[in-house]
Amino acid sequence: MINLKELEVWFVTGSQHLYGEETLNKVAEHSQVIAASLNDAPQIPVRVVFKPTVKSPEEIYAVIQEANVAKNCIGIIAWMHTFSPAKMWISGLKIMQKPLLHFHTQFNRDIPWATIDMDFMNLNQSAHGDREFGFMMSRMRLNRKVVVGHWQDEESLSKINDWTRAAAGWHDWQGAKFVRFGDNMRYVAVTDGDKVEAEMKFGYSVNTHGIGDLVKVINEVSEEAVDVLVAEYADSYTLTPSLVKGGERHESLRDAARIELGLEAFLVAGNFKGFTDTFEDLHGMKQLPGIAAQRLMAKGYGFAGEGDWKTAALVRAMKVMGSGLKGGNSFMEDYTYHFNPDNRLVLGAHMLEICPSIADVKPTCEIHPLGIGGKEDPVRLVFNSAPGPAINASIVDMGNRFRLLVNEVLAVAPISTLPNLPVARVLWKPYPNMHTGCAAWILAGGAHHTCYSQNLTAEHLQDFAEMSGIEFVLIGKDTNLYQFKNELRWSEVAFK
Repeated sequence: MINLKELEVWFVTGSQHLYGEETLNKVAEHSQVIAASLNDAPQIPVRVVFKPTVKSPEEIYAVIQEANVAKNCIGIIAWMHTFSPAKMWISGLKIMQKPLLHFHTQFNRDIPWATIDMDFMNLNQSAHGDREFGFMMSRMRLNRKVVVGHWQDEESLSKINDWTRAAAGWHDWQGAKFVRFGDNMRYVAVTDGDKVEAEMKFGYSVNTHGIGDLVKVINEVSEEAVDVLVAEYADSYTLTPSLVKGGERHESLRDAARIELGLEAFLVAGNFKGFTDTFEDLHGMKQLPGIAAQRLMAKGYGFAGEGDWKTAALVRAMKVMGSGLKGGNSFMEDYTYHFNPDNRLVLGAHMLEICPSIADVKPTCEIHPLGIGGKEDPVRLVFNSAPGPAINASIVDMGNRFRLLVNEVLAVAPISTLPNLPVARVLWKPYPNMHTGCAAWILAGGAHHTCYSQNLTAEHLQDFAEMSGIEFVLIGKDTNLYQFKNELRWSEVAFK
């Protein structure tokens, strides 16, 4: 469902006619080598496409205009090999609609001490050519990422990788459609928000379909299709005895399969990239989608519970960003705390819907009472999540802006078997510590719903926020509450 190799970034080098044909030929040659090397680098998940050197306002405008409408172009990497007078870039940068990475590099890694002369200096002058370009973007107040380093350095490749993944997530949002089955959970504030402003800011739309629209599709699913999916469940997971064929709850498994097939058919037919539902609006459904939401997330769809469309969209974006990386991304909720002073922990879970992409072992497929929703017992996958570094991310509507909040965490192995907890779960330690991390999250207005990621970092999300033009707030290893509260105050002023 998600193939980043279908996407491309354009490598655009700036120069000018001042230097003559011989120098410009060298600029083009060096640019082709760098672009080809980036394209072949295993760290970079998208195609890197060389574009001819731009040497005039007209050429710059033309290539940016072309990038804006190119279906698979998700951004531009710009480099000034020589000096490219930045007034030439004004008209092009004014119309730019794709993310921009400014690569401050040079072709040679080392200065050739014994042979360096003025010809070499005239050719290899990005040290000040990029400063001219940087001034113009700062003067125009343009968001971009600046990567400094040699094009073969691992650190440079890593930062370009982060940016390309963020750009892929941003590109995926443009024109994306998310569906809400039912409305927001009643009286809940943080999961609601301004869908009109979100569409203007983020490029995706959110619209509601009545649960009856979905139920109609579910009821049209054939018994043969249910047979096939139930067999897949048996092959993929460890079914509890009551759910196996002939078991007393096997029909509930078939109901869950029918719901999954109907949901996926609805999403495919409507070209939706994610969805929300709510236990308060299930009329006509036998059970709340549990395993259906889990498995659709594993296929790349965004999801969040209780009508939380902002988190559903974020889950989708982070799944795109993390495509091909080890580990997964899932809808998540901070559920309950372990306040033991020797080992403070957060238990993350949800009623049913945690994505199996973050599971550390083969999940079990179980059925248990839910206690809310007033429907039959739902089928769900139960598992623990793998330990290791991770992040929790949340987008909240602050009224005058959207805020993307990220907390770096360390997931740990379960300290108990949790035999009576019938949901997928993960234990983590928030950075910098439990008290500061949780207090900072609350001070920033962070939601109780998040996207939990094992394979993305705060830098991916920071790049994403820059592309979105929204506020980014980080809670990490160095967070200090005094400084953190000041940062929130400064942001309030900046966004007013």
